[in-house]
Amino acid sequence: MRNRTGLIGGALLVALMLLTLVGPLVVPPETQAHVDRIYQAPTLLHPLGTDFQGRDTLVMLIHGGRDVILIALITGLLTTLIAVLVGTLSALLGGVADSLLIGVADIWLTVPRFIVLVVAASLVRLENVWTLAILLAVMGWPGLARQIRAQMLSLRNREYIEAARMLDLGLVQIVFRELLPNMSAFIAIAMIAAMTQAIYAQTGLVFLGLVPFGNNWGVMFSLAYAKNAIYLPNAAWSLLAPMGAIMLFQLALVWLARALEERFNPQLRAGRPG
Repeated sequence: MRNRTGLIGGALLVALMLLTLVGPLVVPPETQAHVDRIYQAPTLLHPLGTDFQGRDTLVMLIHGGRDVILIALITGLLTTLIAVLVGTLSALLGGVADSLLIGVADIWLTVPRFIVLVVAASLVRLENVWTLAILLAVMGWPGLARQIRAQMLSLRNREYIEAARMLDLGLVQIVFRELLPNMSAFIAIAMIAAMTQAIYAQTGLVFLGLVPFGNNWGVMFSLAYAKNAIYLPNAAWSLLAPMGAIMLFQLALVWLARALEERFNPQLRAGRPG
């Protein structure tokens, strides 16, 4: 509540989630084309104008955000889970296991991720949210795993960890009661970063036509662009609305991550004016 940026980001995130997850239960979908109102400018009846089939852009926006948000959330969770598992095992096991796990992560980091995503998406049928989220998570964990490992290596030599070892608490208890709770802020911020990367990746795949989702902000933008909306002044909202929704969702996540970082980092909190 003390951080205005974080408060605005959190409120914006909640508003977007309510709009896209609860809104479709209240607002009926646009299922028919209306040739008499194709690419109309915004009016009181259609606040964001209409698309290339005469459908209300605001209604399409409400029904098109669910997949974007769910994919971002699931991808962030899975990416963070894989990275925490690999980074923790690598730091605590050490030796050959550490070299092997970090070696795999280093090799994976050299792979051009988006190109591999495009190839994988052309080979695998991405028919649902989970398939795409798993694919994005598999491609996105290595960098975060290295960061988790570095954090674990810095924490495992702290006094309270040495005390826990002397008390013979056991590896599992040390990890879940001592190490991970002290990294919760870093993990939460990393998860938000993974969500933002997932939004970029899925939007790119949708724009290239590799994700067959019928109703999605990326699909809305791609179809409007394909139907020459960029050349028609009245059709500009068909491009601006989905692009603006994606940008607002990204901005909400970035502001929320910034607020969390200030909350858990005393140096940043001390340097903030007011």
